[in-house]
Amino acid sequence: MDDQNKTSPPPSVNPLPSAVPASTAIDFEQIRLKLDNCKKSVLKKYKTTIALALLPAAASPLFEEDEDIPKEVCATKPLYLMMVIPEEDYKNIPKIKPEVIKLLKETNENIWLIIKTPVDLWNYGLDSKFEFVDAIAGSYPLHDTGFLGALRVASFHKSLVLRKFEKYVASYVIAGSLVRGTAGKDSDIDVFIVIDDTDVKRMSRVELLERLRGIIYDYIREATALAGVKNILSPQIYLLTDFWQSVKDAHPVMFTFIRDGIPLYDRGTFIPWKLLLKMGRIKPSSEAIDLYMKQGEQTEDSVKRRLIDAMIDIYYGIVTPTQAMMMLAGEAPPVPKVIGQEAKLLFVDKLKVMGEKDLKTLEKAVYLFKQYEYGKLKEISGKDLDEFRKESQDYNKMLKELRKKIEKNMQQKSAEEIYENVFKILKIFFGNKTQQELVKDFEQQLIKKGKIQPRYSAVIKELTVLKSKINSGKLTQKEVDSLKSNAIELMNSLTEYGQRADLISAEKGTMQIVYGGNRKAELVLMGGINFIIEGKDIRKITEQALVPSSKEEFEKSLGENKGKLATKITSGIFSVLQKELGNFEITI
Repeated sequence: MDDQNKTSPPPSVNPLPSAVPASTAIDFEQIRLKLDNCKKSVLKKYKTTIALALLPAAASPLFEEDEDIPKEVCATKPLYLMMVIPEEDYKNIPKIKPEVIKLLKETNENIWLIIKTPVDLWNYGLDSKFEFVDAIAGSYPLHDTGFLGALRVASFHKSLVLRKFEKYVASYVIAGSLVRGTAGKDSDIDVFIVIDDTDVKRMSRVELLERLRGIIYDYIREATALAGVKNILSPQIYLLTDFWQSVKDAHPVMFTFIRDGIPLYDRGTFIPWKLLLKMGRIKPSSEAIDLYMKQGEQTEDSVKRRLIDAMIDIYYGIVTPTQAMMMLAGEAPPVPKVIGQEAKLLFVDKLKVMGEKDLKTLEKAVYLFKQYEYGKLKEISGKDLDEFRKESQDYNKMLKELRKKIEKNMQQKSAEEIYENVFKILKIFFGNKTQQELVKDFEQQLIKKGKIQPRYSAVIKELTVLKSKINSGKLTQKEVDSLKSNAIELMNSLTEYGQRADLISAEKGTMQIVYGGNRKAELVLMGGINFIIEGKDIRKITEQALVPSSKEEFEKSLGENKGKLATKITSGIFSVLQKELGNFEITI
């Protein structure tokens, strides 16, 4: 803002101007109680009353002059009660006024009644009598349907804005439900503020707008607190030059704003516009008329495009989850143009989990999209789109059930593969025997002899117990995951044992050592270099001790020895074993 020192003196902001000129607080409380009883009688008789309020004492001279109140009445310094009634009751004022005055006389207080409709109040604004509107906004409410509260918060906000930068405000105008007289206690308050940007020197017009907009919005909370209402103030802020250009371009919002708006403050811009519009002097240009006509003509094309866009959304809503189900079934997701054929082969023919009806929905989606891609489908009717959307909803419900079936099949398949792989390895060790015989050999030959860790005995038993569940398809995913984890460890252990068995020929140079109670190990004699193997642990026998070795070193020594193992044990080997293992036994 280029020069705030030139701003006009700030208007006062008084949330509740005094309605009683010289009464004490106690006197006013007594008057309020009397008026409260009177108010009940008035509202009982005239239920459509919008508001009853005592006007501020400071505003008395304004209304006395405007209403031509007799000087002898003014001299008695009465309280002025404003009654606001709906516009449709205007013709009944001659009947209403004497009846309300009669009720007021029963209070024995000096009260003068002024009856207005919202149109009468807005005429104050149109006549540039803004101080009248401010006085009514600052009156003491005895009854209010929300009209006075809404007017009060707008008036207080206007005063705060003008106090800060009156120089830049061209017009402050209210509109919407407040102007129509229908504002309630929760109604939004529509406000238009026009900023004069014709004399901006030190900043751009856009910068001026942004700076003022921020401050104007900051004042909303303060004005709401001062007014003590729940109404939400909704200001629209325009630069004067932009606003006038929109008027010339016949923007409907601006025309409506000028036609219906009521100024709470104006520096000679809004009121002339309103009069010119009423006189028919503000007319849209032929270019503006053509522009708005074209918008009407473009509506059909816009609707057609959006219907096609909706069809494409439905298409992807069918194809994408279908690809997900194919991935779940272990297949690579096919390209959309062949997804119909692939889904038929997998879901209909092979897995038998999809019906012909659902397959046709998928094929229809692919067909419509192809027609659109090739430029053959340029529009789709709302009826056809609704039908297609309903089919897609049914299709996706089917996919949810399909997922459960596929996951169940995958669980069973995974469990069957685990079972078959474990017992395939056991058959390699013990021959083509029954399950019961294989389990027995596993226990006697591998577990009891220390070839395999004892905990794998429980895994084998778990596999045999769950075999019945695998066959019935009642195996849960949790059981499959647990079984898989344990079975993989068992197969790894069996594989390692098989590799050791291949390296150590049971008929040459191999002996079993039992020590430390139950611990068992294999003694492999190669003549020069000898080893002791216990599970995965491989140690080399030196002249003094057992030292850690590796599978690679063991295989290298076996290769250098050309696979020939020794059958003689020297006293040195016995000494080292005695020293390292303690008492031990050897079985050949």
